Amino acid sequence: MRDMSQVLDLWGAWAASDNSGVDWQPIAAGFKGLIPHGKKSRLQCCDDEGIKIDACVARLKKYKPDECDLLIAHFVIGVSLRSIAKKRKCSDGTIRKELQAAMGFVDGLLCMISEGEGYILR
Repeated sequence: MRDMSQVLDLWGAWAASDNSGVDWQPIAAGFKGLIPHGKKSRLQCCDDEGIKIDACVARLKKYKPDECDLLIAHFVIGVSLRSIAKKRKCSDGTIRKELQAAMGFVDGLLCMISEGEGYILR
């Protein structure tokens, strides 16, 4: 079983890099003013893996836009879960549950892709 937090952290670095070609907003909805990762050097996934995960995150955005914004804020921009909870005026636990649900959604879609069911992302 893969560590989705690590997978999404690598994807976040890939999506945030200047050469990824992905057009995620630099500031997720409602998170303006929070501290981003900056230009630190981060390990990235390869382009093939980044494109697969990006497609899964795009599908998440279609069904659960708030959870998608949370993924982007945390893994691409680098906003801490505590800062997100403070901004949304809720507990850290609530944010962690939302993040776990979003990560599970992406993991499920990646499992479908790896089994040859790529049509699910169309």
